[in-house]
Amino acid sequence: MDGGADRDPAADRDPAADRDPAAGTEPDARFTLANERTFLAWVRTSLGLLAAGVAVVQFAPDLGFTGARTAAGLVFVVLALLSAVGGLLRWRAVDAAMRHGAALPSLRLPWLLVAGLLLLGVLFGVGVVAGR
Repeated sequence: MDGGADRDPAADRDPAADRDPAAGTEPDARFTLANERTFLAWVRTSLGLLAAGVAVVQFAPDLGFTGARTAAGLVFVVLALLSAVGGLLRWRAVDAAMRHGAALPSLRLPWLLVAGLLLLGVLFGVGVVAGR
């Protein structure tokens, strides 16, 4: 016999270890640091979106209809929250995948950010046209 060569190695793994990012083997420090830099980029993006939301509400001219500035500011704040929480979840998922030698998880967060920015573009575009 081949000593279990046909056996799936994932069957021997503890499912609880998949939920604990500290379990598994320590990845190369370069990959861990790259993952942390990516997380910090998501945090910077979040802070920028949050600052944009505050700036729009406080300093943007009237966009032509009632509540447009508040709505735009709220969209910026929601995008900031999504970016911060999504970045944290992504950091944990990538760390766990690296520790267990698994494939990296797919990333949907940029699609949400693009959709939100498109919504803001439409809102500002309508506001500019309505303000003329």
